[in-house]
Amino acid sequence: MDLSANGGFDVRERFAEGAQYVGGTLRGGTSGRSHPVVDPATGESVYAYELAGTADVDAAVAAAARALPGWACATPGERSDAMHRFAAVLSGRAAEFAYAESLQCGKPLRLTTEFDVPGTVDNTAFFAGAARHLEGRAAGEYSGDHTSYVRREPVGVVGSIAPWNYPLQMAAWKVLPAIAAGNTIVLKPAELTPLTSLMFAQAATEAGIPAGVVNVVTGAGKEAGEHLVGHPDVAMTSFTGSTAVGRRVAEIATATVKRLHLELGGKAPFVVFDDADLEAAVHGAVAGALINTGQDCTAATRAYVQRPLYDAFVAGVADLFSGIRVGDPFDAKTDLGPLISHAQRDRVAAFVERARSYATIVTGGEAPASPGAFYRPTLVTGAAQDSEIVQSEIFGPVLVVLPFDSDDEGLALANDTPYGLAASAWTRDVFRAGRATREIKAGCVWVNDHIPIISEMPHGGYRASGYGKDMSAYSLEEYTQVKHVMYDNTAVARKSWHRTIFGDR
Repeated sequence: MDLSANGGFDVRERFAEGAQYVGGTLRGGTSGRSHPVVDPATGESVYAYELAGTADVDAAVAAAARALPGWACATPGERSDAMHRFAAVLSGRAAEFAYAESLQCGKPLRLTTEFDVPGTVDNTAFFAGAARHLEGRAAGEYSGDHTSYVRREPVGVVGSIAPWNYPLQMAAWKVLPAIAAGNTIVLKPAELTPLTSLMFAQAATEAGIPAGVVNVVTGAGKEAGEHLVGHPDVAMTSFTGSTAVGRRVAEIATATVKRLHLELGGKAPFVVFDDADLEAAVHGAVAGALINTGQDCTAATRAYVQRPLYDAFVAGVADLFSGIRVGDPFDAKTDLGPLISHAQRDRVAAFVERARSYATIVTGGEAPASPGAFYRPTLVTGAAQDSEIVQSEIFGPVLVVLPFDSDDEGLALANDTPYGLAASAWTRDVFRAGRATREIKAGCVWVNDHIPIISEMPHGGYRASGYGKDMSAYSLEEYTQVKHVMYDNTAVARKSWHRTIFGDR
């Protein structure tokens, strides 16, 4: 493997001191349990570290609490300048970040180089600007006798939990709006993929963001994660992950009356009307279903195709699926890398194996001979709407295609799961497109595309996909408290409304 593009980056050397970043310093965990970072393309351990225990969480929260007054009182311009420097540090280390993300996740280097890393740099630059725009409504005399205005203030110490599918981007989505608004943060990345979250925190410190503003604890969810969510000095929890775990996070956070932001699972519908550009829809479905090996909560997982285009759509997707090159993430020709782990590969395969009893596996449905956690792109037809493979989040390179007849039926089927994170509609008819964007219950609805995201626009779901927004200025709503300040303008000791209490006295 050629390491020249990443400067000879060595994981064991870089994180020899441990995988906890507390108060601007790397340190080891105190749980007494070791955990490996495994390259899912080879099955080999590339780094082992001591997991965080509750003491590490306490230390990180204490560091964040110490840093909070200074960072919260920094001017918006000062926070913005530091975050602009942060973006510059990330940009200068782009090759290292891309390599580390591919190594721990199995993502093709093409994806990390062209999507994960530049998206994170752009996000950082966006929030550097957004830090200067924490505005409330204009001051005014709304009661006649008083002047009112609105302050936006930081929530406090934020405890965030991020998933393993986009470790770098999810670290950014959690950290950036929080610190732009003047909060400090303790981030718990997934145990499988801590490397780029740690690198991200180090880059923040290098950019001049004070030590303790960004902390990382890498530990198990049951120990470190639950302790972080329930910590009395943590004012807010932001969680991205499965709906099942999100329910548990909500239970713990509710017990301590914390602010809560949840970005949970998805089962995105891909609705193709009979006037759609068939070639565009086929290519869009393949890209939307297979990005990040299907390990994307907004991935196209359920394609509903109006009957006149159904057969041609299935044939087109099957043809493209069969040509996808599965292999070494560091090979420039590779299209699809492995799943995150053998356990996840086996989970995906089990969904497909169970579906064989009630559906047709058109292509794929197998793991190639390899020590890595690979699984071939899989196309399924003939499944019923209420079947497991249509209703459950698989999180792998699996696309199910179902036909529909009327527009009413297609939109009803699109809404017929508990989720509501993302969806797309494919049509040349502006009225059909407008109806789809109004009636599909999802936080994002694309028209004639599927997957693109942008820093200026919000990301978040409806229903079982959670609530609250990542990215964009809307995310700052999650990380700020709104305070109403009201001044009396009359200088009168006895106000007219006092008579409701004092009567004629």
